Amino acid sequence: MASFTGSIAQELNCNVTIVSDQLQSQQSAEKQVFVDMKTAISDFMNGKRWTNDIYSQEERIKCNLIITFTKSPQQNVYQGNAQFQVIRPVFNTTYETILLSYVDRNFNVSFTPEDRQMNFNELNFTNNLTSILGFYSLIALTVDYDSFGKLGGNPYLTRAYNIANLAASAGQSGWEQSGDQRNRYWLVENLQNQQLAPFRDGMYNYHRLALDNFTTDPVGGRKQVMDMLSSIKTMQQLKANSVLITSFLNAKNQEMVNIFSEATKDEKQKAFQLLSAVDPSKTELYRKLVK
Repeated sequence: MASFTGSIAQELNCNVTIVSDQLQSQQSAEKQVFVDMKTAISDFMNGKRWTNDIYSQEERIKCNLIITFTKSPQQNVYQGNAQFQVIRPVFNTTYETILLSYVDRNFNVSFTPEDRQMNFNELNFTNNLTSILGFYSLIALTVDYDSFGKLGGNPYLTRAYNIANLAASAGQSGWEQSGDQRNRYWLVENLQNQQLAPFRDGMYNYHRLALDNFTTDPVGGRKQVMDMLSSIKTMQQLKANSVLITSFLNAKNQEMVNIFSEATKDEKQKAFQLLSAVDPSKTELYRKLVK
């Protein structure tokens, strides 16, 4: 999170990857489109300021955006999926933790030479690509600020929700309230949903209280993580298949195995039971704790 010293820099340090191998018979001109698109997306993600806080270069929020295009139904239109990860350093270590790993199954955009300028107005819909990128940027700020202060990301969450509503009103795919409950609308809805409110408190407890202090207080850290898992289990009973919780568990599964690897036998058993209950698809990974 930003401090109030150092030179002014933008908030994000985003590494952008575009994979277009699945598109058939790409001509050299089309390959150049993806080079231009990567440059434009990188410039947008890393060049736009969203806050008045002062960041040094080292404090910028790391993120990864991996876009995979699978279809191009017409010229300048590309369809596929994306993975967006937000990364946070852990105090007093060289370790970096993934805050969220969101899979966007509906990354459908258009891109022409004129779009290299990436015109964007947060208060009015311009195009789907810039709306998605603006949305991702504000989600990154939401979860990062939440991890440093309870509900610290509120201002950015409100703005992300506004972008989602504007894009939905413009009839863009991936923002619908009906249909796929893993889309972008549901990610921001989950972050605001009162049934899932303990999740955002848990983001602070997990990162600021548990991980940041883990080297000096591993017992207390494991308790915080166990409490987070118990809370997630309760939230899943209230709201099954939450894309927010899925995105968190996708980011954290191996990390939580590592956290409990030095726990007592009873703690390991309890952690295994909770982890396999909230994230059954990774049960075999979690079984390492009780072998």
